[in-house]
Amino acid sequence: MKALVLAGGRGTRLRPLTHTSAKQLVPVANKPVLHYGLEAIRDAGITSVGIVVGDTGAEVRAAVGDGSAFGLEVTYIQQEAPLGLAHCVLIARDFLGDEPFVMYLGDNFLLDGIAGLVDAFRASDHDAQILLTKVTEPQFYGVAELGPDGEILALQEKPENPRSDLAIVGVYTFSPAIHEAVRAIEPSARGELEITDAITWLIDNGRRVHSHFVTGYWRDTGRLQDMLECNRMVLEAIETTVRGTVDAASEITGRVDIGPGATVRGSVIRGPAVIGANARIEASYVGPYTSIGEGCVLEEAGVEYSIILADSTVRGVSPLTRSLIGRNVEVSRAVGLPDTHQLMVGDHSRVQLRA
Repeated sequence: MKALVLAGGRGTRLRPLTHTSAKQLVPVANKPVLHYGLEAIRDAGITSVGIVVGDTGAEVRAAVGDGSAFGLEVTYIQQEAPLGLAHCVLIARDFLGDEPFVMYLGDNFLLDGIAGLVDAFRASDHDAQILLTKVTEPQFYGVAELGPDGEILALQEKPENPRSDLAIVGVYTFSPAIHEAVRAIEPSARGELEITDAITWLIDNGRRVHSHFVTGYWRDTGRLQDMLECNRMVLEAIETTVRGTVDAASEITGRVDIGPGATVRGSVIRGPAVIGANARIEASYVGPYTSIGEGCVLEEAGVEYSIILADSTVRGVSPLTRSLIGRNVEVSRAVGLPDTHQLMVGDHSRVQLRA
C-alpha cells in the first residue's frame, strides 16, 4: 500500500504567513504539521509516499528530503496549479500504479494517527473508505450521508441544509478503481476536479464506498484558532526536559521542554510550553500552551497561548495571547511617542489592538 500526501494549495486562511511559507509547514509544538502526517503514515506500516507539491515545493522538499528521516521513501509530484484533489490522483497515476493507497491532506492533524483506518481498509473489499467525524457546524464541511451498515450513500459539499452532522476528514483510502473515476468526471464550477465527485462516481457505478470514524482528536489546521488548539493538544502530552540553561532567578512550573542552547534568565515559564533551541528568554513571562521557535528572543515581554516561529523577537510588549507570529518578525514597544501604536503590516494581515 502507498500513500499520496497533498502539500500544495495556497493556504489563504493563514495569510500572510502562507505568502512565503507552505501552510503544511507551520509548526505545532515546534514541529511542522506535515511531519505529524508523515509519521502517522509510517506508523500505519506504509513506507512509499508520493508528495504532491505546488508553488512552495522547494520548501517542502527542504523540510522532508528523501523521507529517510521518517523511515519513508518519498517521491515528489509537481502540480502546476491547484486544480483539485482528484487532479492530484490523476497526475500521480504513474507513482501509484495499481496499488491501493491512502490520500492524506497535509494540513490535517490527527493526534491518534491513521493505523485504524488503514487496517480496516486492508481487511475489507471496499473501493474507497472515507474518514468521518461528527461536527457541530456541518454546513462548513463536506458531509456524508450513511446507510444502515456504514456504507456511504451520498456526499454534499458545504451544504446549506446538511443531511447529517458527519464531516469528511481529509484522509481517504482507495483501491485502483479511483483512477477510472478521476478520469470520468468533469471540472466543477470552480474549475477543479473534486474528489467528492470522483467518490460519487464510484457510488453511482456500484463500487463499495464505506465510512470509518475518527477515534481521537482531529483538526484541519487552516485557521489560526485551529493551529492554536492543535498546539494546545500536543503540549498537553509533553514531558519536562531542560537541555538549555535556566538561571536561579527564573521560575519553571508545569511541563516545559527547553531546547539545547536555549537560555532563560530572570523569567517565569508556566507550562505546558516548549522553548526552541538557542532561544533567549530574559525578564519575560511565557504562559501555558505556548511554543517559542528556535532562535527566538523574548526580552521584558509576556506571551501565552501562542505560537512564535523561528528567529523572531518580542521586546517590551505584554501580554500577547492567542497570537501566531511568523519567522524573523520583530514586535517591540514604541519609544518616544505619545500614546499611539506604530505598525508596519503586510498584505492580508490581522492586528487587534486595545483602544
